[in-house]
Amino acid sequence: MIKQFAPCVKKYWWAALLSPLTVIIEVLLEVRIPMLMSQIVDTGITNQDLQYVVNMGVQMVAFALCSLAAGALSAWFASIAGMGLGAGLRQGMFDRVQDFAFSNVDRFSTASLVTRLTTDVNRVQMTFMMLIRVCVRAPVMLVSATVLAWQLNGELVTVFLIAIPVLGGMLALIATRAFPRFQVMLEKFDGLNARVQETLMAIRVVKAFVRSKFEKEKFEVTNDDLKRASIMAEKILVWNGPLMTLAMYACIVAIVWFGGKAMDLGNMQVGEMIAFITYTMQIVMSFLMLAMVAVMLPRAGVAADRIDEVIR
Repeated sequence: MIKQFAPCVKKYWWAALLSPLTVIIEVLLEVRIPMLMSQIVDTGITNQDLQYVVNMGVQMVAFALCSLAAGALSAWFASIAGMGLGAGLRQGMFDRVQDFAFSNVDRFSTASLVTRLTTDVNRVQMTFMMLIRVCVRAPVMLVSATVLAWQLNGELVTVFLIAIPVLGGMLALIATRAFPRFQVMLEKFDGLNARVQETLMAIRVVKAFVRSKFEKEKFEVTNDDLKRASIMAEKILVWNGPLMTLAMYACIVAIVWFGGKAMDLGNMQVGEMIAFITYTMQIVMSFLMLAMVAVMLPRAGVAADRIDEVIR
């Protein structure tokens, strides 16, 4: 499949390369901000040093603006690469359809080809844009935030070491269970498109023989089948949000509990606690990003397989 899709994005390789590079810059700048905030609280505010607070504040603003610029560039490069991939896939599929033998024409219905040229390509290109941004941003943020949190307090990082494998396992389980259900859902999309095309092509015959009521009933059955298949697929994915939220607040509660004891013993300061909680939010947010990708991957995986069937 990769060999079939690679030529479609070859023209835009520079954008596909620059997008993850700018994402890495964005994340490395972003994760430094909580550390600067910790220094403001523990040094500047504690010592009533206004000049120190202003200097650190200027650095925070500079880091934030640079991170914003890098994020905007990353989105721009990802859009160029993603839309280029989509255009290449559509062109490749259309060219391949023009050379179809009669056996291929019998194998792929018109409705299925329309779905593959539109809905499936759109899903693949959107997922590709997410992959070159989110799938780079999330691991880099996860690692860098964990390292900086470990520098603040190595003992509290144990909370992350427990939470990260649990969250990763849940995401993997949800993605594997959702994949076959989305495959069924896309097959139902083909059926719906076929029903609409069939009715529109024969609309004069339907009206001439007064069969509109019968056609409406047939469409209702097909539409209900698609609805049920969609609900069955989405039932798995809706668990992402609650599980991520539960994990995030469980980590915060554990950090506040154990961090409060460390503060009582003088092993941790207020600013370090604030920064540690911020890193917790960033780590959980990285998993939320991966959850977003996990939602899209089953759909895109099925769509990519259907596109590959036409191109190869």
